[in-house]
Amino acid sequence: MAHKKRILIAPLNWGLGHATRCIPVINALINHDFDPIIASDGAALELLKKEYPNLTCLTLPSYNITYSKIGKLFKYKLLKDSPRILKNIQAEKKATSQIVENYNISGIISDNRFGVYSKKVSSVFITHQLQVLSGSTTWLSTKMHEKIIRKFNECWVPDYREEPNLSGKLGHVDASDMKLRYIGPVSRFKKAALPITYDIMVLLSGPEPQRSILEQKLTIELQQYSGAILFVKGLVEREIKKESQGNITFYNYMTSNLLEDSLNSSELVISRSGYTTIMDFAKLGKKAFFIPTPGQFEQEYLADLLSKNKLVPSCNQDEFSIQKLDDITEFNGLKTFDYEINYKELFSLFQTE
Repeated sequence: MAHKKRILIAPLNWGLGHATRCIPVINALINHDFDPIIASDGAALELLKKEYPNLTCLTLPSYNITYSKIGKLFKYKLLKDSPRILKNIQAEKKATSQIVENYNISGIISDNRFGVYSKKVSSVFITHQLQVLSGSTTWLSTKMHEKIIRKFNECWVPDYREEPNLSGKLGHVDASDMKLRYIGPVSRFKKAALPITYDIMVLLSGPEPQRSILEQKLTIELQQYSGAILFVKGLVEREIKKESQGNITFYNYMTSNLLEDSLNSSELVISRSGYTTIMDFAKLGKKAFFIPTPGQFEQEYLADLLSKNKLVPSCNQDEFSIQKLDDITEFNGLKTFDYEINYKELFSLFQTE
């Protein structure tokens, strides 16, 4: 009996978005008779271990990216940390070549992990950021990112090539000679017509300390609200914890099925404007309110783009108040998409001997 080909799939541990958008890809690998091996670190790895208790899960060196308390200083903190991050990428490359050897890997899918590729097997990079926004240094961060992408056989962009699309200028660059494939938006969720149980759902994620800062702020603001609220903190721990305080039900985190049901049965969602979140809400056709992570240019750009297109209102973290939710009536919400990704064609890259 022929052995199933093993594909290494490795999402970046930066918030939970990279890990959660790998879930439909992992499911598709299993359905197409591959054996996925998962590799990441921190909360991203913990989340995937819970989703796939029967798959091999390996730990990669951590990038240890944290935010500054002051959003404006994020870029400088990243620059200061960059020698350490580069060192970790080197460690990641070494770890990857050992995994390829030890586990007889036939292909690699890296979601934004710069060092997870191999010249010995077909390697794919998943990103929606062909243009990496960093203010006055955007040209430089974009050039550096392109250099990394070129080390891979293909780059899969989870968006539509044409307009209307979800990533705007982030995922669309001119005259690119990179091997790009626009694979369409990716989401682990399905839309379901469930009765509305919650007036507001809060869905938090992302690196500290900004996750905690927003959690505190929203907890205080939402005490003025009388409707039913579901508050998911985005803290991946050993087990799911649930507690109620008045009209607010708190969860530390949720698995995919529970989260899908909760989103489908919520009227409105307050969250960060991360790209995976936007793809998920578009799939479910949700009304939302976005609060981008301070200093994260990409989230600020996406929130601004969706506001300008009259889809989702947003404001920065310091300005948020419960009254801001009144703006929602003037916005259309994100439209659902029924896009089927042709995984058979995508995975044909790994079929060649």
